[in-house]
Amino acid sequence: MLGVAEAKRRFSELIDRVGEGEQFIVARHGRPAVALVAPAEQSMRAANSRPIGLAAVAGALADWEELDDVVRDICAARRRSRDRAVPSLD
Repeated sequence: MLGVAEAKRRFSELIDRVGEGEQFIVARHGRPAVALVAPAEQSMRAANSRPIGLAAVAGALADWEELDDVVRDICAARRRSRDRAVPSLD
C-alpha cells in the first residue's frame, strides 16, 4: 500500500508497472482510497461482480412505464387512509 504523496512522486513508474500486471492500493490517511489496476483487469472484475445493496436495484424500475401512475395511486390511498387502533397484546 502506498501513500498519496509517494504515489504522486512515482506515478509514471506505477503506470509502467501496472501495465506489466502489478496492482497497487493508494491510501489516504492510512485508509485505502484507490486501486491502480490495468483497464482490462478492472473490466474483467466489473463483469464478474454482482451489484449489492441499493446498487442491485438501481435502474430496475426505469422501464416500468406505469410507475408514475402506481406511485400516484399509492400516495392517494395513503391520504385517504385512517389510522387503525393499536391492537391489545393482552
